[in-house]
Amino acid sequence: MGSHANLLVGCLWILLSFVSGLFLGLNFHKEDWLGGYGSFRRRLYRLAHISFFGLGTVNCLYYLIAERIPFGVVSAQIASWGFIVGAVTMPICCYAMAHNRKLTGIFAVPVLSLVTAGIVTLVEVSAL
Repeated sequence: MGSHANLLVGCLWILLSFVSGLFLGLNFHKEDWLGGYGSFRRRLYRLAHISFFGLGTVNCLYYLIAERIPFGVVSAQIASWGFIVGAVTMPICCYAMAHNRKLTGIFAVPVLSLVTAGIVTLVEVSAL
């Protein structure tokens, strides 16, 4: 059975993508907002916005996959938590690094979480 937490996080993250998009949309017309269109800070804000949508969708998809495929208990927990941790930490890392360029190392948390969850899911799916 799939993780209900992934479905909840997925739906909430998609909603947050709409809200963050609203925030970006209210300010996009300002030439110098967050340092201008091509600025580092503005690019990371856009990355955070799209990560809400993309990783929300990934969590919803994982839920659907886990509902149909009999994952091992440990594999299901690793994949489920990996996708959740990745979804939660990616926008946080984007916003934090937008204000402090020295924080590049923090991206290891969401990236490693998502890669681990992806590998575990692929192994389980390929074992059918």
